Amino acid sequence: MRLLRIGLVALSAIVLAVRAGSGAPADTTAPANDGHVMQALAEAKWGPAPPFLPPGAEIAVLAGNPMASEPYSVRLKFPAGYAIPSHWHPTDENVTVISGEVYMGMGDKLDKSAGHPLGVGGFFRAPAHVNHFAYTKVATTIVLHGIGPVEFNYVNAADDPRNARAAK
Repeated sequence: MRLLRIGLVALSAIVLAVRAGSGAPADTTAPANDGHVMQALAEAKWGPAPPFLPPGAEIAVLAGNPMASEPYSVRLKFPAGYAIPSHWHPTDENVTVISGEVYMGMGDKLDKSAGHPLGVGGFFRAPAHVNHFAYTKVATTIVLHGIGPVEFNYVNAADDPRNARAAK
């Protein structure tokens, strides 16, 4: 029974991630994640990241619903040479590097001379409403966690990938 519940929670998380990536509204009727979550990296169910991230990133929801007002944890995979321009969130963002290396920086624009490298085990916390950016040089996987909903507010509207997709 416990495995069935864990399976249902994992399936709900995958559906939420796919819906978030497709731009469809998240299903807020999904069962609450009130049980333990145990998942090896090899068991992650990856899908495209939501459209507020530049194309190329992948997401695997670990716990919670990142699009709801609740605690969440997700894995994000970024390819080599990936960049997220300067943006801010209405809630705190917590990042832990689990493979590769991510460069994080604070400021109103992506500045690769100001990025601080964080390797495996590195941690970054961006407080709510603080402009920050990230980029990779090698393929990198992070765990992102906090209290949702996750929202990206780009400092420069031209950097927002949703605007580029809408213009097509």
